[in-house]
Amino acid sequence: MPEEVLFKSESRQSRAEIASYLRAIADKLDAGEPITLKAGSQSVTMDPPTSPTFEVKAEREGPAGKPGELSVEFELEWDEDGGNGGNGGDLQIE
Repeated sequence: MPEEVLFKSESRQSRAEIASYLRAIADKLDAGEPITLKAGSQSVTMDPPTSPTFEVKAEREGPAGKPGELSVEFELEWDEDGGNGGNGGDLQIE
């Protein structure tokens, strides 16, 4: 299935700044409100359903056995036609 990027923003931020963005998204999810992302002339508004699929991924990219790039990714997914994704078990963040 081809992927269409509707919005992308990437910049170095402090932990506190990132936490502020994540809190704003969490507040919108709690309130059941759409989420609008804006950066420069780009803007997209998305309205996650009541129960989207939540994917959390920790990755290391680079050559095996050598230092690479680490990442933690958080993703909400849902079908545009209203269907729901799978269930991968209970997530715990400590």
